[in-house]
Amino acid sequence: MELKEYMAELSSVRKLELEEERALWRAFQAGDRQARQTLIESYQPLVFKQAMAFRTHPAVMDMVQEGTVGLIEAVERYDPSRGVAFSLYAMHRIRGRMLNFLAREGREGLACLEGQPEGTMSLLDTLADESPTAQEVAEQHEMLRRVQGAMDRLPVKERAVLEGIYLESHGADEVAQTLELSVSHIYRLQKSGVRRVRGMLSRFLHHWR
Repeated sequence: MELKEYMAELSSVRKLELEEERALWRAFQAGDRQARQTLIESYQPLVFKQAMAFRTHPAVMDMVQEGTVGLIEAVERYDPSRGVAFSLYAMHRIRGRMLNFLAREGREGLACLEGQPEGTMSLLDTLADESPTAQEVAEQHEMLRRVQGAMDRLPVKERAVLEGIYLESHGADEVAQTLELSVSHIYRLQKSGVRRVRGMLSRFLHHWR
């Protein structure tokens, strides 16, 4: 399938109403496989949103496939009772799958992770303080892999905050609205999450300087 065909298929995807979405999650948790399929199809635009960062890449449709695997994993593992929006939860797995694909294939294109709005710091800059940028793409891949592994070990809300701010370039107020938390709480979770990730990566960051 070509990108244009994929985009045409997405045009027919209807956004779920809140109560409809909740009913689908309840049905899926009760073992309804059709509900599972409906959730996967309804959230496919999340994959498209992430893939657009790589739309000029020659293997963009391979990345869409990888992102879809990440979406399926997210649907299978999501727990609605934790109070984290599925879109935030799923974005991490979708984007992680795509970036892991790039790393496996040895292709360039990871700069978008480091790119942030003017006046802000990227996640790698924040974690490494004033460490110099890695000189080789392989080092970037390894750093990214370790950061992703560390973020997977964070409490759910801390991970959602770091993903929202650093990976999706959302403002703290937008993340606060999504997670239904105060902005000050978001900043506390951000600070705590960065501190935890830096602690988990301390030995690696020391040698990476």
